[in-house]
Amino acid sequence: MSKYLILLSLLSIASIGHTPARAQTYPVKPIRFVVPFPPGGSNDVLSRAVAQGLAAQLGQQVVIDNRPGAGAMIGAENVAKSPPDGYAILNVQGSFATNAAIRKKLPYDPLVDFVFVGMMAKGPMLATVHPAMPVKNLKELLALAKARPGEINYASTGIGGVNHLATELFRRMANINIVHVPYKGATPAITDLLGGHTQLFITTLPSALTQVQAGRMKALAVTGTRRSAFLPDIPSAHESALPGYVVELWWGIAAPAKTPGAIVSRLAAELHKVLQLPDTRERFAREGSEPEAMSREAFTEFVRKDIARWRQVVKDAGLQLE
Repeated sequence: MSKYLILLSLLSIASIGHTPARAQTYPVKPIRFVVPFPPGGSNDVLSRAVAQGLAAQLGQQVVIDNRPGAGAMIGAENVAKSPPDGYAILNVQGSFATNAAIRKKLPYDPLVDFVFVGMMAKGPMLATVHPAMPVKNLKELLALAKARPGEINYASTGIGGVNHLATELFRRMANINIVHVPYKGATPAITDLLGGHTQLFITTLPSALTQVQAGRMKALAVTGTRRSAFLPDIPSAHESALPGYVVELWWGIAAPAKTPGAIVSRLAAELHKVLQLPDTRERFAREGSEPEAMSREAFTEFVRKDIARWRQVVKDAGLQLE
């Protein structure tokens, strides 16, 4: 064999061994975990719990980068346009899907510009009413709404948000006429419900739980597939009055499209381990959610279906944001 062929063979062997070695060295620097919401809320809390676990598993810092604004689109755009090298990942959640459904234009394509790593958690919402409402359960609320069309006002945290579309789906499935009153966030929405200006608010468990436990808000149903471990005495809407009505909040991780498959698989595997940790479950529970492990493929399909579902709700309701 000539010296040239020997050298070519050695280089080929070296390159074969080098590719997996390079993948195994990831990460070699801190990872930026973009949360498209301000510090303190569930998106931030859940992401910090996962970031801490991932840092321990990967042997590198996972730094939370809060980039709120434009209904979570600023943070999403930032990651979509980041280098696809595994060092920028994104907290994706229900708003990621509802934005894709209700907004005419986005600064990114939610199904083209990202690769989905895995789900972090799921949690139900809670259908609540003012204590003075003469109803004890969801079935009675639906009967009252049908008897008094257009007289019940429901609050939301803004047009096109998860709880707006969740209540719009509720309204259409129940075939009732209730009036939408949008607010700029959960706090003013709850304040006006407590004041009797609105009568219904489908919201997150953490935002309502204290008021429910104090008797200032009345919980009628959770919106998950089953009863919540956090409110075991409250039935699901699906079981109590509205079969098929299920709306669950969800949180997961995405990365820029074209991030190498080996890196995405590594992140997915380490995320799966983090979700099994007792500390993760405990920290998630404080936000009314539970870890939800899901493969890359299953999570990708989940996001696709969630966007399609909300697009249908938006179409049926005639909603659209610029």
